[in-house]
Amino acid sequence: MRSNILQQPWRFFIFNLGIGIFVPLLLTQGALAESKQSQFITEIPTVIDSQSLSTHAKDLLSQNIENDLVVKITQIKVNTTNKGIDVILETTASEKLQITVNSQGNNFIVNIKNAQLFLPSGNKFSQQQPAQGITAVTATNFDANTIRLTVTGEAGLPVVELYDSPKEGLVFGVASAAASGQFGQQQPEPQQPPNQTQPQQPSASGDEPIELVVTGEQDGYRVPNASAATRTDTPLRDIPQSIQVIPQEILRDQQVTSTAEALKNITGLTLTGAGGANTGTVDVQFKTRGFDGNAIRNGLPTGYAANSIEVSNIERIELLKGPASVLFGQGSPGGTLNVITKQPLRDPFYAIEATVGSDDLYRAALDLSGPLNNSKTVLYRLNTSYLDRDATTDFFNNRVFFIAPVLRWDISEKTNLTLEADYTDQKTENPVRGLPAEGTVLANPNGKIPLNRYIGEPDSNQEGKTGRVGYRLEHKLSDNWSFRNAFNATFFRYNQDKLAFPVNLEDDKRTLDRIGITDYKEYYNAYNLTTDVIGKFSTGSVRHQLLFGVDLSRTDTLESSGRYTTAPSIDLFNPVYGQPLGTAVSSQYKNSGSSDTLGVYVQDQVNLTNNLKLLLGGRFDTSRSTGRDDLANTESSNSSDAFTPRLGIVYQPIEPISLYASYSSSFTPNPGQDFYGNLFEPERGTQYEVGIKADISSKLSATLAFYDLTKSNILTADPDPEHVNFQIQIGEQRSRGIELGVSGEILPGWKFYGGYAYTDAQITDDTDSSIIGKKLSNTPENSFNLWTTYEIQKGSLQGLGFGLGFFFVGDRQADLENSFKLPSYFTTDAAIFYKRGHLRTQLNFKNLFDVDYFDTALNQLRVFPGEPFTVQGTISWEL
Repeated sequence: MRSNILQQPWRFFIFNLGIGIFVPLLLTQGALAESKQSQFITEIPTVIDSQSLSTHAKDLLSQNIENDLVVKITQIKVNTTNKGIDVILETTASEKLQITVNSQGNNFIVNIKNAQLFLPSGNKFSQQQPAQGITAVTATNFDANTIRLTVTGEAGLPVVELYDSPKEGLVFGVASAAASGQFGQQQPEPQQPPNQTQPQQPSASGDEPIELVVTGEQDGYRVPNASAATRTDTPLRDIPQSIQVIPQEILRDQQVTSTAEALKNITGLTLTGAGGANTGTVDVQFKTRGFDGNAIRNGLPTGYAANSIEVSNIERIELLKGPASVLFGQGSPGGTLNVITKQPLRDPFYAIEATVGSDDLYRAALDLSGPLNNSKTVLYRLNTSYLDRDATTDFFNNRVFFIAPVLRWDISEKTNLTLEADYTDQKTENPVRGLPAEGTVLANPNGKIPLNRYIGEPDSNQEGKTGRVGYRLEHKLSDNWSFRNAFNATFFRYNQDKLAFPVNLEDDKRTLDRIGITDYKEYYNAYNLTTDVIGKFSTGSVRHQLLFGVDLSRTDTLESSGRYTTAPSIDLFNPVYGQPLGTAVSSQYKNSGSSDTLGVYVQDQVNLTNNLKLLLGGRFDTSRSTGRDDLANTESSNSSDAFTPRLGIVYQPIEPISLYASYSSSFTPNPGQDFYGNLFEPERGTQYEVGIKADISSKLSATLAFYDLTKSNILTADPDPEHVNFQIQIGEQRSRGIELGVSGEILPGWKFYGGYAYTDAQITDDTDSSIIGKKLSNTPENSFNLWTTYEIQKGSLQGLGFGLGFFFVGDRQADLENSFKLPSYFTTDAAIFYKRGHLRTQLNFKNLFDVDYFDTALNQLRVFPGEPFTVQGTISWEL
């Protein structure tokens, strides 16, 4: 349904709130921006690696300001080099200068004390766009005896080396963070993992360099940039949409063994289906903002198992909240999960890890990386792991083998090629199928059903095998234009056999009727080819970053089949196992099919001024799908077209504060047709969002978002009694709420990651009037998460750390009819770890107080309990 925004009070409130925030701040920008920005920058701590200083540079950095005369800088030159630029500050007395670094965001900021600018043009210097990836170089007299030099990078903090040249003065060698390690994401050249010192590189001039370590490491739990929102590496504060990032450091500190465990850190996200850590599923299904979410890997769709459970190869997880079809094509409006995998490193890196824990948990992982030749133009990375674990549920066992090789070849300074693959083999004995609501979350006259009860037969099994291969090719066409091309292919094979599912709970509330399924198969291949062209240009004083791309994808469902058989009932309170499934086939199916999609998209990131930015985008998709019933030998097809726009604005009254508003949309094809033969329109998602993003300090950030999200064109039953088994498109569901997220480092060694979400999600239109106003399933109104660690920084206990986590999920409806609720729960996690040299040991306590809770529900017969109290011990070694 479509309606005017003025007829929707919530949307009208959001846009009035946005106007109310923007207009006053635009009017008061001048004095406030200048004073606050100066105050903020001067509080940023210095980031510099003193161990890598050369002899000349050490003298510069340690020089006391006890000179009577201020050193004059008489000229500033910016020369282009093959890496970027050289910024030359001409002086004959460089030995008298003291240098400190106060970098923030994309700005490399250096304060040069005991110096003043005496330039022919005055006491200020500025040069815009001196090289690709470098936005500006500015210098000014900060106070009576200090010069401030700022170099601003476009895609990230520039790489800077300092040279002491007796002939010229101070020379800053600047290289932009422009080399890409993943498709759709600009990032620095492969660096060492955190806490690894970068070796010095000799300079062409023979001067001894100082390497200022401002690249390669993340600020603890704070990740300043992400790629899911724009297909480019963009600072989070410049993105007019809420996006949450889980860095690899949190995965390590929490010792997660599955994607499901990691996702509990995302504010407002809940698991759906059988997506828990101990159910044996091959992927994770989730909801955010009340609606289903989508998953991609490294910015590309890969099909059903994009967010498969193995975590050993994950560098970070990004969740773009709300619709994202403008970049990634068809998908649900809840959000898009982008799993970023680990990439090759330039210097040798070796890590091995072993974990043991409750429920017979055993896990081993190996991570190897480095160059394959002396020039470091060919790099590799290999991640492999093996997991074997039981669960609280009787008879359950899960084994996962994973391997992921990656090879990167820097063909030239302008061209690189990355080849990557991964393979997952998961075998599950007696996968968890849940428990009835009566006896778990609802009363049962026979008492409570034990949460470890297994409702199937102990000879059932399932196996999932997922293989992926692909490449990424990137080439710089010029200083301002680049070309990217990527391809991946996913091969998925999934088998289940001898499974028993619940179909009815009899009147005695203890006898569970079941149905059996044998020879269940899901075989498919998915292919995706994506090409992007990125250009940077200016129209007058307005700067643009233009993205134009084409997506071509195909999915072949080779076989989707199964046979349903009779199965004996089971007593939930006194089960007798070993009863074979019936041999009679009650029904069977065997289907196949294919779908093809072509998408063309364009996006423009516009900098109207340094603090006012627009994000404009649009995408057109055309798709066609064919389905075949291989038993009946019939075929059906469907096609659809969709255009999805996107609009956002960001205003930064001062550098660390971003105010934003956005409109985004999504679509999902609806197969089939109505009674009159009309093809269904795609399902639509539209979102209005306003918010505030704040860099509280250089290492701590927060986001507050208000949103109104509507899902329309939902298929619902045709109310005409003569149109039995037909559907029409009148359904509508709406979600609106507030989300707050905070992440980063509060004090040295004290890291924090948490958030709160309020979600009001309900059915707003349907042919069945009785469900209008009902809450959407598996969506709590209130949820809260917090994870914090502290590591002792000095003394004999240096390296000892502690972690504590709190996770709250409010009560939520378990189905669309709102027939029963899952109760709220509050769990506590804890950790203790110790690092010494290359060795790290760690103990993790999950659900510390052994709270009984329920992750999710499919229906009244399938409710999934959460994990009880567990302990994990891990030892790892890195070199």
